[in-house]
Amino acid sequence: MRRTPCIRPLPDSGFVTDTGTEELNHIEMICTIVHQLTRNLTVEQIKEQGFADYYVDHTTGLWPQAASGVPFSAATFQSTGDPIADLTEDLAAEQKARITYDNILRLVKDDPDVYGAIKFLRAREIVHFQRFGEGLRIVQDHLDSRNFYAFNPAFDKGVNANSNGCCRNGRCRR
Repeated sequence: MRRTPCIRPLPDSGFVTDTGTEELNHIEMICTIVHQLTRNLTVEQIKEQGFADYYVDHTTGLWPQAASGVPFSAATFQSTGDPIADLTEDLAAEQKARITYDNILRLVKDDPDVYGAIKFLRAREIVHFQRFGEGLRIVQDHLDSRNFYAFNPAFDKGVNANSNGCCRNGRCRR
């Protein structure tokens, strides 16, 4: 989800839109799982499971937050405007999501329905990692390989370009 707003500086932004759309689907799947697990809780179960503080604010309604209780914030959506920096952060975010799913899988071994859904989501994070890696390669293919990191390719037009104003391979869309 982190990079969905940052699609314009990329030479081929379709994969970012596709991945962002799929990330929204992941949120829907997680919310459905949480709803199914909490919809029939009794007040006693809520207290026993440490769910009371959440319950006071949201009953059993869904409010996105980290396992630590930190609520969702629009600050989650980050964009530097530099496709190399943004895609590198995307790669890290996908790996962090994969690790989170790995940890969840260790906790839900006894619930095949939750386990199967989380395993599916984990597999998609691997695909997203691969797609963002391809995106980074595409961006770098448009640049002078001697120094990708000396400037922001989405903003500093003409820097690191060949003699006709295009990037070294002539495919730059500037």
